[in-house]
Amino acid sequence: MLTITQDLVDRIVAHARKDHPDEACGVVAGPAGSGRPERFIPMLNAAMSPTFYEFDSGDLLKLYREMDDRDEEPVVIYHSHTATEAHPSRTDISYANEPGAHYVLVSTADTDGLGEFQFRSFRIVEGEVTEEEVKVVESY
Repeated sequence: MLTITQDLVDRIVAHARKDHPDEACGVVAGPAGSGRPERFIPMLNAAMSPTFYEFDSGDLLKLYREMDDRDEEPVVIYHSHTATEAHPSRTDISYANEPGAHYVLVSTADTDGLGEFQFRSFRIVEGEVTEEEVKVVESY
């Protein structure tokens, strides 16, 4: 289960809406070993595409060095889908290389008739996708 603050959910959704029609992407880092997402880090979608996202390799290297210096790890890795539901694509699955991370997908398309976005979380380990519950809290 992903436990995340309302503030972080709002910031992820706002980033997805701001970058629409391109996919947005980013990381929420947290203290190593805590499983607690704390530091919101929006990233640039180097692909600048409505159907694909890619972290800039230089930005990603800088981020991992920074997280290492701060004794953090990527707790949430997020991106948006602009025209489809919030579910990992084959490409998303093939790029998932952090088995301890929660992969959050936000859809900025109303694909289910329930509103203008979906916010879902998945674990992706060795190509196996498992959706998990998201518990939104005011604070930890």
